[in-house]
Amino acid sequence: MQRVEQRTIYDSNPIIRYIFYGMTSFLLAILHMSFLDLISVGGVAPDLLLLLTIWIAVSEGRMPGMTVGFLSGILLDVISDDVLGTNALAKTMAGFIAGYFYSEKNSKTLPANYAFLGVTALSSFLHNCVYFFFYVRPTEINYFEFFLKYGLASTLYTTVAGIFPMLFKRQQQVGR
Repeated sequence: MQRVEQRTIYDSNPIIRYIFYGMTSFLLAILHMSFLDLISVGGVAPDLLLLLTIWIAVSEGRMPGMTVGFLSGILLDVISDDVLGTNALAKTMAGFIAGYFYSEKNSKTLPANYAFLGVTALSSFLHNCVYFFFYVRPTEINYFEFFLKYGLASTLYTTVAGIFPMLFKRQQQVGR
């Protein structure tokens, strides 16, 4: 007997999914600007919008991941005092890299296993290489020291924060 998979309106209607992604991006941007200082360690905090971009890229594909990365990056650039376009560029690139790990047969299971953390670490590392490149002033600190302090620490913190959505997705799969 063949098993019939139940599909919700969220699963069957991409417009509903994209509206949900947009609202989530907006809420995460507000959370990022308001409350992330409370959990930052040494000035380093996880990048929640980057996590959302990676999640969408491995679940939906490269183009949706790049689109969400660009839009969430522009949103973050506008509401913060960053150089306009740096977040958009870095998050678009991270969505592109994470999108390489998308496949239709694994789109439901990849976010729920440890490979998601590897994709998160790789995408976050490359995101930070691009993003922090624009903030190094040659007279203040060299790129290597700056990258060790912010790039690698931010990559690690974002990857650790990626455990929570991974466990959430795993719990959803067990509950079905």
